[in-house]
Amino acid sequence: MQKIDISIVIPLYNEEESLPELAEWIHKVMLSNQFQYEMIMVDDGSTDNSWQVITGLKTIFPAIKGIKFQRNYGKSAALHTGFQQAKGDVVITMDADLQDSPDEIPELYKLIIEQKFDLISGYKKKRYDPLTKTIPTKLFNWATRKISGINNLHDFNCGLKAYRKEVVKAVEVYGELHRYIPFLAKEAGFKKIGEKVVIHRPRKYGTTKFGLERFINGFLDLLTLSFTLKFGRAPMHFFGTFGVLSFLIGFFIVIYLIAEKLHGLHIGQKPREVVDQPLFYLALTALIIGVQLFLAGFLGELLIRNNPHKNHYLIAEIIE
Repeated sequence: MQKIDISIVIPLYNEEESLPELAEWIHKVMLSNQFQYEMIMVDDGSTDNSWQVITGLKTIFPAIKGIKFQRNYGKSAALHTGFQQAKGDVVITMDADLQDSPDEIPELYKLIIEQKFDLISGYKKKRYDPLTKTIPTKLFNWATRKISGINNLHDFNCGLKAYRKEVVKAVEVYGELHRYIPFLAKEAGFKKIGEKVVIHRPRKYGTTKFGLERFINGFLDLLTLSFTLKFGRAPMHFFGTFGVLSFLIGFFIVIYLIAEKLHGLHIGQKPREVVDQPLFYLALTALIIGVQLFLAGFLGELLIRNNPHKNHYLIAEIIE
């Protein structure tokens, strides 16, 4: 079997007009640099003629591999499927709308092979998007840098990225987590993550798929990812800590109320009934929340214990 230098994974949805130009452009770049390559086009349930176009392009460019979903599952599903099929030493992802330039591929390849980066993310420093997209993108990238700790990346959501093959085989992309692949790679132990300024070309065909719901969902996914990566293997560390803290707050309030009543009886005063004091209900609420949080952590630990992948670890090297 012939060795493949580069696998290019292209997720797409309703991009029939741009695909012929994109395929020809990629083939030209690969040919001029003498790369052995494969072009994996993943049709995410397009409703236009994208699949028919891919089928036709396959007869012109044998390096194309087409995968068609039965329905629209999202970009993460398309990338995950493409990653599973990729055989190249370097895997490059790019969008199908011609806003990513294939001319960037040789330089991205060199950064992975020669400078030994695990992942290179494109940075569209000069963008041609409207303000309704650029401003939310800046906020999103700022929040992602703070939470992920990857402070050298400015554009986490850029579709143009390059990976060592081991990275894409190690990370599992699902839901809408394609925005956070650098975060997933870092948590998997691939620390050498870099950035390259790339050209952002104006959209030539079709319309953008960006919407406000993607911006909101992106932040929710970021919070979920941060929590699961930190406490996914030990949920009791989170729920148990706050559960015990809440329970102790309630317990000490109860002790205080009892001590206050006993003190009042000792000095001959008629104290208020414990159940007539707002602090009693605050204590009761804290005790109940504490018990519930502790039980949530306990149930989480039971689920982890029965997870067949609980001892799934990435091994970098073995010496026999």
